[in-house]
Amino acid sequence: MDWDEENLLELSRALRRISKPMIIAANKCDLVENEDCERLRQEAKHSTVIQVAADYELALRRAADHGLIRYTPGSDDLDITDPSKMTHAQIHALERIRDFLKQRGPTGVQACIEAAVYDILKLIVAYPVEDETHLTDHNGNVLPDAYLMPEGSTVRELAYRVHTDLGDNFIRAVDARTKRVVGADHELKNNDIIKIISHR
Repeated sequence: MDWDEENLLELSRALRRISKPMIIAANKCDLVENEDCERLRQEAKHSTVIQVAADYELALRRAADHGLIRYTPGSDDLDITDPSKMTHAQIHALERIRDFLKQRGPTGVQACIEAAVYDILKLIVAYPVEDETHLTDHNGNVLPDAYLMPEGSTVRELAYRVHTDLGDNFIRAVDARTKRVVGADHELKNNDIIKIISHR
């Protein structure tokens, strides 16, 4: 009863942080100075703030889709594959983006996705394979599937995510990295590669 408005406000902020964690995607950071983005990060004490240049990311992905550049989302560089296929304006725009990436780092879009998946949702990635030696499926595709699983998930839970029959008929699994046989209750780690063995 003795709480003032500031106490109630701080309580509501604490409840919001717990119940609705947020990532602030500070878009258009390419249009402001780095110091301004840094100040925003400091002022948003309890939220994750990521500098984002979404227009640059979109331009990079479109250029990569058309084969004009090699670019991996989240990378801080790009490779122009054939300048003869581009106009002077396109080359100039890509050089401006490259300068941004070198000075400020990646565009931030991939970082927002990764922060949401790994930090807020607390998910890990697991790769089920049929051949633990070559890390392939029955068609020879290397690491063909990736499953996002909650932290603390077991190998059997991964088996059920792949197919109900795999979970129902689970016998054991093999950790492809260590070649160790693991049981149904073995807890998955991020980037585990697992062969699941079940009854037919």
